[in-house]
Amino acid sequence: MAEITSKLVQELRQKTGIGMMNCKKALIESDGNIEKAIEILRKKGAKVAALRAGKEANEGLIHAYIHAGSKLGVLLEINCETDFSAKTPAMLNFAKDICMQIAAANPLCVNPEEMDTTLVEKEKEILKEQLKKEKKPEKLIDKIVENKIEKFYEQTCLLRQKYVKNDKMTVQDYLNDLVAKIGENIKIKRFTRYILGE
Repeated sequence: MAEITSKLVQELRQKTGIGMMNCKKALIESDGNIEKAIEILRKKGAKVAALRAGKEANEGLIHAYIHAGSKLGVLLEINCETDFSAKTPAMLNFAKDICMQIAAANPLCVNPEEMDTTLVEKEKEILKEQLKKEKKPEKLIDKIVENKIEKFYEQTCLLRQKYVKNDKMTVQDYLNDLVAKIGENIKIKRFTRYILGE
């Protein structure tokens, strides 16, 4: 059994932003392994997010981000349960990070449910035609198309994208971590990305 020092707990807290007691518990559970502790905390964050998902999220904030050079901007709405949580440094930092994600990765929507179905059907048709030209077996085409549509969602849906500051997690993972830290239902409601001249 590894010794769980306060220095180790502090290091995990700095990496995750999660409270000291939860960090200590995760380190005990992972026998002092920081990477395993981060994974444990991430899984707990997903559980908390699932438990809080049904709660009303009528408060929140609108955050604006203007990229250097003033040719690209993002307007983002995030909802949470209380006005108090909307003003916390963790929430404000999250809003800033998500705006930078949108500026850099150019998602089309927040999640697959919001995706324009016409666009998805058109993408499926294009993929099927490509696969037929490549002489893929007919019985495999639908499965291959579904897998490629999942990849399409990973590129175009904000919550499915790899987080630009840490590609070992998705934006959804980052959101789950925030939900676990704040203890409220938090939703990325909508966003608009502006490019000068478009």
